[in-house]
Amino acid sequence: MDALHSHVAVLGAGPAGLMAAEVLARGGVRVTVFDAMPSAGRKFLMAGRGGLNLTHSEPLPQFLARYGAAAPHLKPAIDAFTPEALRKWADDLGQPTFVGSSGRVFPKTLKASPLLRAWLRRLDSLSVTLALRHRWTGWDRDGRLLFQTPDGERTFEAASTVLALGGASWPRLGSDGAWVEWLAGRGVAVAPLRPANSGFTVGWSGVFRDRFEGQPLKNVALSVGSHAVRGEAVITRTGVEGGGIYALSSVLREAIIASGRATLHINLRPDVTTDNLSARLSAPRGKQSVSNWLRKAAGLAPVAIGVLQEMAMASGQQPGTMPPAALAALIHAVPITLTGVAPIARAISSAGGIAFSELDGDCMIRRLPGVFAAGEMLDWEAPTGGYLLQASFATGAAAGRGVLKWLRR
Repeated sequence: MDALHSHVAVLGAGPAGLMAAEVLARGGVRVTVFDAMPSAGRKFLMAGRGGLNLTHSEPLPQFLARYGAAAPHLKPAIDAFTPEALRKWADDLGQPTFVGSSGRVFPKTLKASPLLRAWLRRLDSLSVTLALRHRWTGWDRDGRLLFQTPDGERTFEAASTVLALGGASWPRLGSDGAWVEWLAGRGVAVAPLRPANSGFTVGWSGVFRDRFEGQPLKNVALSVGSHAVRGEAVITRTGVEGGGIYALSSVLREAIIASGRATLHINLRPDVTTDNLSARLSAPRGKQSVSNWLRKAAGLAPVAIGVLQEMAMASGQQPGTMPPAALAALIHAVPITLTGVAPIARAISSAGGIAFSELDGDCMIRRLPGVFAAGEMLDWEAPTGGYLLQASFATGAAAGRGVLKWLRR
C-alpha cells in the first residue's frame, strides 16, 4: 500500500494519540482519531485545572531517572522529543511557556484549554478527522477495528493502528482500561493496572477526620524506608493524599501489596533540629493547653498538632506528658499506618500496562504487526511534575514515526 494513500487509525484523543496523529499527518498520511468521549482531551483538560504542568526543566539525566526501571525504555522517545522540544511545540501553537520556581514548566496562560483548542485547529488544518463517541471493542474476524457508536456497531479497516487509550485512572474521562481484555486475548503481555500518584487510606478517628478533613500539612518531610521527599500532605476523610504522598506512592503501594500495610513517617518540622526542638519543649508549659503550647513552642499548625496527638494517642502516649527529647523525636518522625491504596478511579495516573518486551524499537506490538502503542498504556509510571505528560507526548510522537516507517517499508 502506498504510504501517502494509507489511512491510519489512532485510538484515543489524549496527548499521546493527538501527537501521533500530528506526526502522521505531517508525514502525508490520512488519519482518523477515534475516541469514546464526546470531545477530545478530556483528561488533558482535567490535568490543567490547577495549572497545566507540561514538563520539567531539570537536566535530562535527572529527568529520565524519574521514570525508574522504565527509563531505559522511554529514553529513545524522550531523547527524540525532549522537554525543550515540547516547549517549542507549545510556543509554535501560540502558547508560550515559563519555568516556575520549582523547575516545572507551564503555559503562560496556566490553562489547558487554549493549548488544546490551538492544537485541534492545527490538526484540522492537517486534515485529521476526529471520530468521537466511538468506543473501541476489539477486532472482527477480518482484522478490522470494531467500534460501538450511538448508531450501533461500526467497523474500520486501517493500514496501521496507534493505540493510545490511556491507563485506568479517572475512567469517567475515558481511560477505563477496557483495552486490557482485547490485547490479552491476542496474547500480549499486560502488567496489571494499579493506582499511581494516588492517595492512601488511614484509620483516622471520627473526631480527627471531622475536624481536619481537607487541611494540608505544609512544608513537611515524608519518608518510607530509605525514600524521603519534601512536600505537602493533605488530610482526606479516608486517609492522605497530596504532592509529597504522590512522590512516594509507588513505594507505598508496593509495600501495601506485599504486607497489607505501610508505615509513612512525617517530619512536621524538618527545618528545626531535634536538639533545638527539645530545648524549646523543655520550657515550662504553665497553664497553657497542650495545643497552645505545641503551637508556640514547636511552631506547629493546628492540623499538625492534630496528627501528632492522633498518632501519639494511638500508641498510648500523651504529648503533654512526654519527655521533651522523646516528643521532639516524635515530631520529627510521626508514624502513620497506611492500610490501603485509594481506588484507581481516583488516582492521577496508573502503573502497569503493555510490557516493553512486547514492543519493537518503533513502538510496534510484535505480536500485532502494524499495531503501535503509546502513552499511559505502556508499563511505566512517574511522579507528578511534568513527567507524565512529557512521556505521553514523546511516546505518541515515537509511535507516529514508527507507523510512517512501517508504511514506507
